[in-house]
Amino acid sequence: MATTDTASAAEPSRSARALRFMRRRRSLVLGGGLVVIIILAAIFAPLIASSDPYAQDLLYSLMPPSADHPFGTDAYGRDILARVVYGARISLMEVVLGVGIAVAVGVPLGLISGTFGKRTDQTIMWVMDIIFAFPGVILAILIVSILGSSLINMLIAIAVFSLPVYARLSRNVALSIKRMEYVEAASALGASVWRIMFDHILRNSLGPIIVQATLTAGTIILTAASLSFLGLGAQPPLPEWGAMMSDGREFIQLAPWVSLFPGIAITITVLGFNILGDGLRDLLDPRT
Repeated sequence: MATTDTASAAEPSRSARALRFMRRRRSLVLGGGLVVIIILAAIFAPLIASSDPYAQDLLYSLMPPSADHPFGTDAYGRDILARVVYGARISLMEVVLGVGIAVAVGVPLGLISGTFGKRTDQTIMWVMDIIFAFPGVILAILIVSILGSSLINMLIAIAVFSLPVYARLSRNVALSIKRMEYVEAASALGASVWRIMFDHILRNSLGPIIVQATLTAGTIILTAASLSFLGLGAQPPLPEWGAMMSDGREFIQLAPWVSLFPGIAITITVLGFNILGDGLRDLLDPRT
């Protein structure tokens, strides 16, 4: 009985384990906290901002921050707080769709390239090298210019220039994993190439892919905001952060809050995803 009590007393409590984890994984906790705040703001946007993000009232145009409008209003009298909060939904949608398309296309191509090798590998990597040779923003501008300025076309462009990152990553992981003993054992037992690729190689590639997806999220938000700032992404009256900064550049001296608060939202979101990616990389790295 005494031994049991001593063992239970020596075992750390859940709160102690949680605090120890938070101290050891500060990047993960900080980055995850910032991302969670953005997600909660997007989900509970109607509760945070009671104003309609599209409602215009020219009598209250370019009003400074006040109790009624904590972030002020823009040139059309629209509440900036409401537009920033609802804009979080658009930014998260850009991340989900941009990363999702790039992963859904790039990862299978990389796995096929690394698993089959030879001419298949050369052909796929040759195409990826061509895409990778263009600067990301320049390639996105070229694609949007061809397809037309819209939010969907912008996401397609972002996904296209993100493909080589995931294709190269999954290929490199596949090349290292397919030499493992358990993969050779599965092949000796008669498992097909496709089964080995998805059941063994893909499952063990999820860690690096998840980390890369988190790090890419910040790049996607910055690129989307840049294209929208140039008028090639989300079109008015959508409350997209880059488009909001573009609307406020004409009033930067008279009403700096029009561009300031969307810029702060972009900074916090990108910082959160980057720190979260660093934390996940440390957590999922077997060497640590």
